[in-house]
Amino acid sequence: MAKEKSPSFIHELQLILTPKEIKNLDKRLEVARQIYNACLGEALRRLTLMRESTIYAQALKTPKQTKHRIELFNQASKQYKFREYDLHSYVKILCKRTWLSKHIDSSTAQAIATRAFKAALKYALGKGGRPRFKGTHAISSIEGKSNQAGIRWRDGRVEWSGLKLKAVFDLKDKHGVEAHALACRTKFVRLIRRIKNGTSVWSIQLIQEGMPHIKPKNQMGNDIVGLDLGPSTIAVVASTKASLQAFCPKIDGYGKKIKMMQQKMQRSQRATNQDNFEATVYKKNKNGRTIKKLGKVKKGSKQWGRSKKYLIMRHKVANLQRKLAAARASAHGELVNNILRLGKTIKTEKLSYVSFQKSYGGSVQRRAPGLFLEKLRYKAANAGGEVIEFSTRATALSQTCQCGNKQKKQLKDRWHNCSICGIHAQRDLYSAHLARFVNENRLDTTQALVAWAGADILLEQAVSSLNKTAIGGFCPASFGLGQSQSGLPVKKKSVQHKALDGVACEQLQVRAKESVVLCS
Repeated sequence: MAKEKSPSFIHELQLILTPKEIKNLDKRLEVARQIYNACLGEALRRLTLMRESTIYAQALKTPKQTKHRIELFNQASKQYKFREYDLHSYVKILCKRTWLSKHIDSSTAQAIATRAFKAALKYALGKGGRPRFKGTHAISSIEGKSNQAGIRWRDGRVEWSGLKLKAVFDLKDKHGVEAHALACRTKFVRLIRRIKNGTSVWSIQLIQEGMPHIKPKNQMGNDIVGLDLGPSTIAVVASTKASLQAFCPKIDGYGKKIKMMQQKMQRSQRATNQDNFEATVYKKNKNGRTIKKLGKVKKGSKQWGRSKKYLIMRHKVANLQRKLAAARASAHGELVNNILRLGKTIKTEKLSYVSFQKSYGGSVQRRAPGLFLEKLRYKAANAGGEVIEFSTRATALSQTCQCGNKQKKQLKDRWHNCSICGIHAQRDLYSAHLARFVNENRLDTTQALVAWAGADILLEQAVSSLNKTAIGGFCPASFGLGQSQSGLPVKKKSVQHKALDGVACEQLQVRAKESVVLCS
């Protein structure tokens, strides 16, 4: 039975388990890993045979985007049984002939086979690399096909092949989120294991039919919002509000702790397995200073020993990474809700995260801007809005002024200064402002000029609020607070920005009215 394609959302609950139940679930997850590896190996074997066939070679020679080409590919996959339901038949026979059926039911085994087939299919279509087999503790979740068999949700608890697991409910439920989720129909159930301080902690994800409950404070706006997303900062501009802030600042402390712990682990591994490394070399540089160059890992097969201290540190690193992921998910959700309160239509540049990783690998790994945009796109679509991405090369907003003048800037130049129309603004905020008026990869300069009558004060207000960040908090260099508006460096003590008062607010209202008159 294929999974339903109707709208759905996830509601997660913690499980109350005895040590015996935890041990049983850990064992079943290990069996699921072995089934996955067996299905993946069989899928890759069938894919190799299919690619070596004459039908597949004939399909490759056929012109693209033709029905005959698709028919040949379907014929090849049918002949060599490289299809999802063929893999279901394989795992059914596999479980019957082995001891695996004592731990995993057929419905759950088929869901595991589907997971392996999707990984192989992605590789076959060229959308991903060759999938790898899962090592010990590499799989952390298992799910069923439906709520009718296998892993099921019944009467407020999980039932699975003799196991009846109790869940923890939110008795207060201030906003009615849990009551709304449990009132919806359950499509299927997913069990998730997380390692906390070296022990397994299990939770359940209910995939419910319908739309998620929206809190009153998170009601969606109807404005058009412009974004300028960087590796460590984000600028948000709407018609009524503008902000420039650090992107996920809550996770900054975890990165340093993880790096220090990993360095200790490397030193411990090098001390415990000295025979697996080449000798350390000491050289003198041009200045006469002695430089220590650690030996590389020797080639060939090796056996690695791990001390007790190493294993303790490995558990600590895993715990820190789990906390970092939770803090990042929380920061992403909060920022997405703040943006959607302004408007459901979001416009931003289509970024290349591969180039981001090359230049800012550590920041991208910790902050995950791509994952943030996926969450923003999903929530905006559920609210009836959309995220519109436009070409960076075609628009070049960081180099463009609303008057049409284009002037190249270096990455260190954080202020936009137009020599023709005299506009001065923070670079990221101004790019986000212009993004609101991009249609079909072209900047509508007329709309941008009309809207600038009220937007200039909003951008000034956003910059003035950065003074608090500069005084006591995290202040990235890309904010440009260490530069004057002319682009020249200034002393930190002399960084000043205009603060808005009541007169400025009145001016903002007057300019907004003037812009309406001009539009009409």
